[in-house]
Amino acid sequence: MPSLSASPRALGLAAVCAAALLDQAHKFWMLHVFGIEGRQPVTVAPFLDLVLSWNYGVSYSLFPAHEGAGRALLLSGQAMIVAFLLSWMWRAQSRLTAIALGLVVGGAVGNALDRIARGAVADFFYLHTTLPVGPLANYVFNVADVAITAGVALLLFETLFPPPPPAESAA
Repeated sequence: MPSLSASPRALGLAAVCAAALLDQAHKFWMLHVFGIEGRQPVTVAPFLDLVLSWNYGVSYSLFPAHEGAGRALLLSGQAMIVAFLLSWMWRAQSRLTAIALGLVVGGAVGNALDRIARGAVADFFYLHTTLPVGPLANYVFNVADVAITAGVALLLFETLFPPPPPAESAA
């Protein structure tokens, strides 16, 4: 595992691998070991259940694609976004930026692997409330989505609270 003194690239690649592997391991466990399909819903808290929900689209099931051509189009778009983010990560000077982008890419890769292997993305965490908060009252997500959200939050944090510029060394 890379140390904190590792290069931004190494940290970013470690984040990609960790996010994608954790996501795929969790999905395998939920589907094939825990057997969520036959046990759902499992109440974890008054606002959180474990369920199995197949997402054929993107966030909030937008642009659903049940057939091969539609899935190929979604995967193509996802591949272009991942390529852009990997390029950005590769050039990142900040470790935090590289880690954040690595989490986003790893989450996207985890969900893309689902779309390739299963035809849809498996979601398990059902967050719900009775508060009148619109579409956010019910949200189903997975570990990949958590990685993507954490990565975006880190990017926003670094934008709002940039690190101080490095001190110039005396010559």
